[in-house]
Amino acid sequence: MAERKFETTAAFKELFDLLRDADALFLEGPRAVDDPSVLEGYRWLTEILSVALDCYLWADDARPTVVPIVGPTRKFGGDNADAIYTFAPLHPERSYRIRGVRRDSCYLSLTVYGGPRDGRWSDRIVATLNDRSLRFEPDGSFEVRLSAREQPGNWIKLDPDSVCLITRDYLVHPKSDRPASFAIECLDAAAPPRLSDEDLARRFQATTNFIRDMLKITPLPLDRSKLNQIDEPYGVPQRTYGWAAGDAAYAMGSFELGEGEALVLEGRSPRCAFWNVCLWNPYLQTYDYRYEQVTLNGGQVRYQPDGSWRIVIAARDPGVPNWISTADHPRGRIWFRWFLPESPPSRPQASVVPLASLR
Repeated sequence: MAERKFETTAAFKELFDLLRDADALFLEGPRAVDDPSVLEGYRWLTEILSVALDCYLWADDARPTVVPIVGPTRKFGGDNADAIYTFAPLHPERSYRIRGVRRDSCYLSLTVYGGPRDGRWSDRIVATLNDRSLRFEPDGSFEVRLSAREQPGNWIKLDPDSVCLITRDYLVHPKSDRPASFAIECLDAAAPPRLSDEDLARRFQATTNFIRDMLKITPLPLDRSKLNQIDEPYGVPQRTYGWAAGDAAYAMGSFELGEGEALVLEGRSPRCAFWNVCLWNPYLQTYDYRYEQVTLNGGQVRYQPDGSWRIVIAARDPGVPNWISTADHPRGRIWFRWFLPESPPSRPQASVVPLASLR
């Protein structure tokens, strides 16, 4: 009997060989992590696999659907508690229509990214359409066309390297606010899909490439020369790695606290559509915001009379406003974001103090 050979066989095995050995990154070597981040690492591998399967194994740019890519059990690449992100695949030679309803969003956008078509992360922002430039109907509904040729109304131009659409929906009160809705359809006719060895192998390879790119940057090593401080904020350029938001300014920091210590952050945010601060583990994941306050946004913060703010990061509640829990992590990352700031954000100041001194 002749040996049966399939391209999919090799691609399938490559994916699971990569996952099988991926824990070496956080168990040993320069990026090894401590408890509880080892356990978070195993869980993170299943989460990025889940995202990759939806975005690359099952995605179809001729028959696209909008799929959620972050949530309480699906975190990667810098998630946060206040936003809903969705993904849809695109092909630059096709035309698409997005229909949606804004509802309670304080910031909403659709961003097209360009780059490789083989699952590797995007390398540039093609275009962004946000709620300041979108035209809405009186009921908050909207329609957007995506195509290479200009269309009337809300339109995003697809460049030859356009590969995907990411939607962002930010909510000040995510537990009670109504999220936006998005639906996508391809306007070009396409025959029903048929499974082929070549196509399925390509999809498995793209899934593997996406995960491999995640493994290149995470877990993120902790720079011990910059502990307990925040870096200078920066705006996102059009040339950017991954799915960063072009409307945002970001700033990263880190904390490492001993028993009975707190990190106090003080600053002032410019007028903007939205801002927040999140605590992350080495995999750029928020701690579990379903059960404790591990992030704060500008609508939740209590401000000083002069408009400034004072945020306290600590393992235990110090009994003062604006406490963010470390969720018993002795060290971690701090991430600020400001959407559509009217002026460049100033660098937040940080200081370590005894927890008891805050009571």
